[in-house]
Amino acid sequence: MHDSLRTVNRRWFLRTGAAVAGAGFALGRGLTTALAAEAKAPLFKISLAEWSLHKALQAGKMENLEFPAFTKACGIDAVEYVNQFFKDKARDEKYLGELKKRCSDEGVTSVLIMVDGEGNLGDPDDAKRKQAVENHHQWVEAAKFLGCHSIRVNAHSEGTPEEQGKLAADGLRQLSEFAAPHKINVIVENHGGLSSNGEWLAGVMKTVDLPNCGTLPDFGNFHEYDRYKGCAELMPFAKGVSAKSHEFNAAGDEVRTDYFKMMKIVLDAGYHGYVGIEWEGANPEDEREGIMLTKKLLDRVRDKFSAES
Repeated sequence: MHDSLRTVNRRWFLRTGAAVAGAGFALGRGLTTALAAEAKAPLFKISLAEWSLHKALQAGKMENLEFPAFTKACGIDAVEYVNQFFKDKARDEKYLGELKKRCSDEGVTSVLIMVDGEGNLGDPDDAKRKQAVENHHQWVEAAKFLGCHSIRVNAHSEGTPEEQGKLAADGLRQLSEFAAPHKINVIVENHGGLSSNGEWLAGVMKTVDLPNCGTLPDFGNFHEYDRYKGCAELMPFAKGVSAKSHEFNAAGDEVRTDYFKMMKIVLDAGYHGYVGIEWEGANPEDEREGIMLTKKLLDRVRDKFSAES
């Protein structure tokens, strides 16, 4: 339904409900509940990508098990893991159980796992491509155990754009078919190479054509490709959004990306899921500050668009 029509319908129901109530009647419980749910539902939810803390994690100042508590302390209640920070724990049920318990204790939701270093899903060598797919199986299972909805993967390949598209689609299809019974999505980020070309990656999604294979548009990874155009091309397939940030000006705006313009593209696509903060500023001492500045900006964006809806 078009947004303007939805707004008109909502107002009509509210006016009609008030009139009926005033006449001594009551709205049906189902309609009342539906209207209340719509009124309370946020335009989007905010999560924290673990890569925002990669400097602290790599320096040993924090460990993966501490990530949920840190996230909650920032006023955020959802996490996006990076597999390299618990690389050897994908099938360690004791470790994963502890991580899951800490999330539960903090009231934190596990959203996804960003997976790197497991081989190229678009490798031209059939055996290597198949091995890469199998290497990702453990992360599908870990994501299921933790309660995530997705794993984020890469679409690196070699050859002409057409050849790479076919190869990447083949690897993604194999992995998505494995992930489907686990009810896990396989989502691809614009993450360098041809994947940073929105048109190319959208074409790969159309070739795969599976409901659990989608995209994770990242605001900052389009490189020379127009980021707003790229985001618009990837949003029809999005099952997550990555709000990349590097630097803020005195007004609290991100200097490389117009968040209001970008989030309008996101919302116009009908997306109302998690938007993951991914701070990538240069100063290692500013990770928490960068996260909080990004959250504050996303809150401003949400407030503005909520007031207009």
